[in-house]
Amino acid sequence: MTSNTSLVMENNSAPLIIDGKAIAASVVEKVQNETQKLLKEHDLKPGIAVVIVGDDPASQVYVRNKGLKAEACGFKSVTHRLDEETSQKDLLNLVDQLNNDTTIHGILVQLPLPRHIDKDEVIQAIAPEKDVDGFHFINVGKLGAGVMQTALLPCTPAGCMILLREARGDDLSGLHAVVIGRSNIVGKPMAQLLLQANATVTIAHRHTPNVPQLCRSADIVVAAVGIPEMVKADWLKPGASVIDVGINRVDAPEKGEGKTRLVGDVAYEEAVKVAGAITPVPGGVGPMTIALLMANTLKAAYVSKGIEAPRF
Repeated sequence: MTSNTSLVMENNSAPLIIDGKAIAASVVEKVQNETQKLLKEHDLKPGIAVVIVGDDPASQVYVRNKGLKAEACGFKSVTHRLDEETSQKDLLNLVDQLNNDTTIHGILVQLPLPRHIDKDEVIQAIAPEKDVDGFHFINVGKLGAGVMQTALLPCTPAGCMILLREARGDDLSGLHAVVIGRSNIVGKPMAQLLLQANATVTIAHRHTPNVPQLCRSADIVVAAVGIPEMVKADWLKPGASVIDVGINRVDAPEKGEGKTRLVGDVAYEEAVKVAGAITPVPGGVGPMTIALLMANTLKAAYVSKGIEAPRF
């Protein structure tokens, strides 16, 4: 995708408020169009299977939303709901069946899993070419080596890169990016993607001294640490692009007793006065994750037939 300022909200004090909902909708629209093209030209319909073990309420909501989005994209969508007591062996058997199902191009095992199941073993059991979460070691290695044609990228970092392109264009050469957080899901792959965009990247974590000082030198700050409103306005270089991956629920007594609200890892109300571009929470990174899951499933279907996949 190229920069599209119609998908960015602008406030009166100049910063760009990056509208993740609108940008995610544009990604989904492209997935829908490319799905129709794939079906028409190659008689191939992308298929995604989502597996959920147990009754975690948040996971149930996520799985339902993923299924609805897949159907809206024109995919074959299958959901396997397993009991909390399902054994690891039975779960691995199901993954193996899905690996061998030619109508399924993407497999997602919803996390968290019950404690008696080794999530890492389950993730690595998914065929890498169907690993639409982008967590398999093969996909991690492809990302690190820059083999982007067939790599399935972790959805949240891939979505963050699209948001950054909306704010700063395709070329990040010479820009200093600070990624706060080193998780395998966001921090590390985010750093790899920024490196491939020719940014100079610093990863900060709990053992990094002087994180505020590091951030003040950054043209791009990606906050993915899970600490509510940790990044303050005085951490930011004026005009910096700020991508807030955090989703934290905090008490909101101003709304009434027992009420809560969602905040990111960035103190938005003060940071927006300094940043050149910033993602809100909610409505920023969150919608991009499920949109890129759909894009990954489409890509997996293309690659399964040796067809060059569309880029996002």
